[in-house]
Amino acid sequence: MKKALLTLSALALCMAAGVATAKEYKELRFGVDPSYAPFESKAADGSLVGFDIDLGNAICAELKVKCKWVESDFDGMIPGLKANKFDGVISSMTVTPVREKAIDFSTELFSGPTSLVFKKGAGYSTPDSLKGKSVGYEQGTIQEAYAKAVLDKAGVTTKAYANQDQVYADLTSGRLDASVQDMLQAELGFLKSPAGAGYEVSAAIDDPLLPSKTAVGIKKGNTELKALLDKGIKALHDDGTYATIQKKHFGELNLYSGK
Repeated sequence: MKKALLTLSALALCMAAGVATAKEYKELRFGVDPSYAPFESKAADGSLVGFDIDLGNAICAELKVKCKWVESDFDGMIPGLKANKFDGVISSMTVTPVREKAIDFSTELFSGPTSLVFKKGAGYSTPDSLKGKSVGYEQGTIQEAYAKAVLDKAGVTTKAYANQDQVYADLTSGRLDASVQDMLQAELGFLKSPAGAGYEVSAAIDDPLLPSKTAVGIKKGNTELKALLDKGIKALHDDGTYATIQKKHFGELNLYSGK
């Protein structure tokens, strides 16, 4: 009988622990690098705005939890996730095999290609066309992997920056000939700004190092949070919230591949 009571007690404790875990997420802390308009940036009043921000807030509303945004340079996202500085990363983070070894991901948020930005008429389109030129990228991104593996070998001088705003600052000052980043970010965030008026983007770069699927980064093994986030993302699609947010930021452009 004593053994049976102990077994029941252990079961009760496990069930209680399960309930506690389920109630753990009254707040979700999302890491974000607010230098990547129109996905994530700061408004004049200092508030965070953008497509990712609206998606994250909508996911939290669907899950009935409070959203807390924690700012970080992009290359600090995965270390911050591992150190429990935030629960997830919603900051245009592309799903790659290398990242999947370090962290887990939710289902897809959106999909987008990579392109070059340069002065109108420069016509850069391939690594060979950039030989002897200087190209900037945001450190910690898939564009960094591409720059090191492809552009460096093609005789291009590449330079890392802590955030995308710094990349564009050196591009417009003439210290860079081109930059490499998400195409939509370039078109809708930089080219539409006063600083980007004299610049253009290349066609999408087709390279295995530049996948396009973007998702919420999650600490490895956190299956409960993944299930919650996947549930929230699905609900946004089912009730039309995702489509409304997408139209707000991108008009009729469809960023979701549905895969």
